[in-house]
Amino acid sequence: MPKTGHDLSKYLRQEMMPNVWCPGCGHGNITRGLMTSLDRLQIPLNEVVVIGGIGCSGRTPFYVNTNAMHTTHGRALAFATGTKLANPDLTVITTMGDGDTAAIGGNHFIHACRRNIDITALVFNNSIYGMTGGQAAPTTPTGEKSTTTMYGNIDQSFDVVNLALAAGATFVARTTTFDFQDIPDMITRAIQHPGFSVVEILGQCPTYYGRINKLGDASQMLDYEKDLTIPQGYVSREEMVGKKPIGIFREETRPEYTQQYQNVRQKAGVKYDS
Repeated sequence: MPKTGHDLSKYLRQEMMPNVWCPGCGHGNITRGLMTSLDRLQIPLNEVVVIGGIGCSGRTPFYVNTNAMHTTHGRALAFATGTKLANPDLTVITTMGDGDTAAIGGNHFIHACRRNIDITALVFNNSIYGMTGGQAAPTTPTGEKSTTTMYGNIDQSFDVVNLALAAGATFVARTTTFDFQDIPDMITRAIQHPGFSVVEILGQCPTYYGRINKLGDASQMLDYEKDLTIPQGYVSREEMVGKKPIGIFREETRPEYTQQYQNVRQKAGVKYDS
């Protein structure tokens, strides 16, 4: 008998299968990691909201059997902020791609970090705009190709972890779809963290990024992720050149936004509707 994973079928919208992702896409790995995390935490599914933007990552809420929103490009965190303020008891998770995080959604991302609102932001980083034709994204590495940068990307790419740290997020982590067992571990810790949490997951897009940059098929791209990354703190600064560190970069506690907002409402004599 082939080895099978833990049964997560209750977390999956069976009626939405098959999914729209290409064979070998890393988004399926990340979504399974999210469902594994929900299974570990045993949060009632009617108390969880998964909110996606536009693009391949934005389809994730279609497949997870929780409350869900499919929103406009770059606005997943805006909808998530409204949801969390309206009902602070909900567990709110956003599934965002390159554009939702660092392009059209960049300001929402920065201010969610600054406010420290209790939302878990999962960043699906495959270094390209996959759904709309393989255009360069804010995370496309300098020198790499896309359908809009066939002679190499001349822009400096965003480092999502450094951006989150600078903007004030209180939980910041990065892993890859190669490090598959780490995905649910980090998502679980992020959901449990009482503040704004960012988990960037580097994943493979064999259809566009891998093909255009001659990185091979999905399994070869996993090896590429392995070679690209290294656990933080294990090597010298010189050895980190050309590598991306992975791990947990910050986990600290400071006042959470919805709690502070409730305190203001109480001072003003306003209560949340039950």
